Amino acid sequence: MFVDQVKVYVKAGDGGDGIAAYRREIYVPKGGPAGGDGGNGGDVIFKVDEGLNTLMDFRYNRHYKAKRGENGMSKNKHGKNAVPLVVNVPPGTTVSDEDTGEVIADLTDHDQEAVIARGGRGGRGNSRFASARNPAPELSENGEPGQERNIKVELKLLADVGLIGFPSAGKSTLLSVVSAAKPKTAEYHFTTLTPNLGVVDTDDQRSFVIADLPGLIEGAHEGIGLGHQFLRHVERTRVMLHVLDMAGIEGRDPYDDFVKINRELKEYDAKLMERPQIIAANKMDMPGAEENLHEFKRKLEGEVPVYTISALTREGLRELIYAVADVLDRTPRQTQEIDEVDEKVVYRYQKDETPFTITRDSDGIFVLSGARVEKLFKMTDFTKDESVQRFARQLRGMGVDEALRKRGASDGDIIRLNDFEFEFID
Repeated sequence: MFVDQVKVYVKAGDGGDGIAAYRREIYVPKGGPAGGDGGNGGDVIFKVDEGLNTLMDFRYNRHYKAKRGENGMSKNKHGKNAVPLVVNVPPGTTVSDEDTGEVIADLTDHDQEAVIARGGRGGRGNSRFASARNPAPELSENGEPGQERNIKVELKLLADVGLIGFPSAGKSTLLSVVSAAKPKTAEYHFTTLTPNLGVVDTDDQRSFVIADLPGLIEGAHEGIGLGHQFLRHVERTRVMLHVLDMAGIEGRDPYDDFVKINRELKEYDAKLMERPQIIAANKMDMPGAEENLHEFKRKLEGEVPVYTISALTREGLRELIYAVADVLDRTPRQTQEIDEVDEKVVYRYQKDETPFTITRDSDGIFVLSGARVEKLFKMTDFTKDESVQRFARQLRGMGVDEALRKRGASDGDIIRLNDFEFEFID
């Protein structure tokens, strides 16, 4: 089964916890703090494997979670960093954040890697907090939570040539006779539901990848029919090969088909119209094909080269394949905009997230939330008084106390943060 679009949940590993420990050796009085840091959590990394050509693995596993870092140890021993979780994907995979729509990675080359979710930093041990004022702190950090996100993984085929045309124009038959691919073909009306790839070799030692893409219908750019499932794969093709039913067996006008297909391509992405196009006038062995071809060329006015073929009898295929290979030799590979910035640093303005928000439940309890304040909460060890006092100072420094006063909080009111409740002391 061909799978080219899935939604996946990824969770990077949390950082290991730092510990509060002390050096306890004979003849070493007042040894001081010796709590080690926790290890970093594992990243979730997507890596291109050119041996894959579908997202089938994601069909059976929609959750990917990296391991957390090891906790710190006594004698200032650092916890072990977790090994990254590497997930193999086929070339042409695009990863985007489902919630924000941001494109995280565009993976096209073999062994190319991208960090999809970054692991959390290991918590610091108490030896990191030693100072002249507090030479033996009873203070350590929990590990930072790893990044988690819902992502959308899409596969856009990396084919040199895309076969496009209305259903039953003969695309699958053409692919089966010019390559070793075996797409489904039949004598009744149907359309290919999934893309098929084949490698074409010419007699002069040239080769290219050709894709039989699902048939287009009117309104495809709006998602009608296979819609975007088809047009997504056209984006990466270097040359578009229109396969037209010149005999008009389905009762359609070949020129009208050609115009409609180009209209759908333009509505989806105007840049597609800049790609080289070649017309394969198929089914020339059928009655009425010659008359339709003459009328078609008259309306076309020489805009696009036309090659007459019959995929069934294999007539004209050699000339068509050589023509396609010649155009490919003159056409550079398509590069995505996201790839163009890999070699340089690009700075983009990002609006700072609100560190916290304050709401009030129906029971009168003030609810404190926000990514930054929740992160501090998770990294605080509430079993130690010094850690609790430090957390209170951090909240005060962020302006939480002042914001609560403005919302009407008074001495003794209950404040809820995640599942933790504490009293507000003014």
